[in-house]
This record gives sequence, structure tokens and C-alpha cells, in this order.
Amino acid sequence: MERLQKVIAQAGVTSRRKAEQLILEGKVKVNGETVRTLGTKVSQADKIEVEGIPLEREEKVYYLFYKPRGVISAVSDDKGRKTVSDYFRDAGARVYPVGRLDYDTSGLLVVTNDGEFANLLMHPRFEIDKTYIARLSGIPSRQELKQLEKGIRLKDGMTAPARAKLLSMDKRKKKAIVQLTIHEGRNRQVRRMFEYLGYPVEKLRREAYGMLTLKGLNAGEKRELTPHEVKTLRSLAENGGASRK
Repeated sequence: MERLQKVIAQAGVTSRRKAEQLILEGKVKVNGETVRTLGTKVSQADKIEVEGIPLEREEKVYYLFYKPRGVISAVSDDKGRKTVSDYFRDAGARVYPVGRLDYDTSGLLVVTNDGEFANLLMHPRFEIDKTYIARLSGIPSRQELKQLEKGIRLKDGMTAPARAKLLSMDKRKKKAIVQLTIHEGRNRQVRRMFEYLGYPVEKLRREAYGMLTLKGLNAGEKRELTPHEVKTLRSLAENGGASRK
């Protein structure tokens, strides 16, 4: 048995807060009877209607997806470009990515049809560690990487403390490979952080999200998350990124 507003939110109809409002307004029925009490428990067998429309409760699915470059982190695109959903035609459910990666950025995305789970992972208070590998034009110094670790001031405010590590460099070509771990989710944040230091990002990949990695996957491939992985991600979010060191 689960709370009615939670079931509505998980079905992707609306947020839990909005679901609670609809219940209080008498717009939700369970087995033909209007329900106005928050916290009402329902089972899988109960028939739920929201504003006269039967609720379709899909089985929850959770995937790890290796997004290639040149793919939009969305369900659809008005310009006709390839989207993440194009790789999930066989999922048997309407799924969507948790958060986003830029068009030119490849790497790890969590994809699901569990709206409540997605909202939890994306909540600003509970951002999970995300690790990126960036190929830069130029070679940052140790002192400059320390700036990223302490936080820098971008147009939308100071960045939170990060972890930065120089993995390799080519002095002749003036290139560097740097690993950066952040736990915020601002638009194009990693690229902007390196640009602030004067090192444009030539190539960017997200290689880890919490305890998840791309191990065993090639670009464009996916796998289902195990129940333990889903539980661990939920726990990380609820505990404010407990994996952070």
C-alpha cells in the first residue's frame, strides 16, 4: 500500500505537491469515489482517476545510459535531432533522462519513468557527485586547479567546492586531460568553469554519477540498474550526497 499522492506523482502525471492539491480540490477518485483525504493508502488493484482520466501505473524501470555526443537529453526535439528517448523505444515504458548532458557532451545518464525518484535525484539540496573527464586546450597549473576546488565566481554565483585532478598533458600540443568532480547541476557548468580559467573544453564526458560508472558500456548502450543501485542512489540523495569525500 502506498499514499495516493505518491502514486499519482510516480505515474508522472504531476508533482506530489500538485497531486495533494488535486486531492484536496476533489479532483481524484479511487474506485469511483472522490477522495479528499491526504495520506489515503491505495493498492495496485485500486482504480484511480485524476480529473476524470484513469491513471496508468507503469512498472517502474531504471536504466544507466551512455549518451553519445550529438544526442539531445530530452524526450523529443523540435529540430528533429536524435534524442535519448530514441534509444529506449524497446523499454516498454515512457522514460526520460534525469537531468541533462549538453548536446556536445557524452557520458552517463540515469533514465527512468519514476517521477518521484527523478525529482529526488535532481533536488538542489541533494545533488549527487558527478565526475567528468575533460580534454582541454591548454594546460592548467596546480594552483589553477586549486581555484576550481575552492570555488570560482561564475555569472550565476560561486561554485561549490569541487575535486580536480590533472590526468595527463601534452606539452608539445598544449593539451591536458583533467578529471573534475562536482555536485551541482548548473547549465554547462563544467565547460564554464574551465573557460573561466582560460582553457576551452574540446571534449567532455561524464564518467560517473554517484557510485555508477560507464564500465562495460559503449556510447549508445544501456543497462538496467539493479535494485541495490536504485536503493543506493536514493539513499545518497536523501543523505545529501553521502558519497562526497
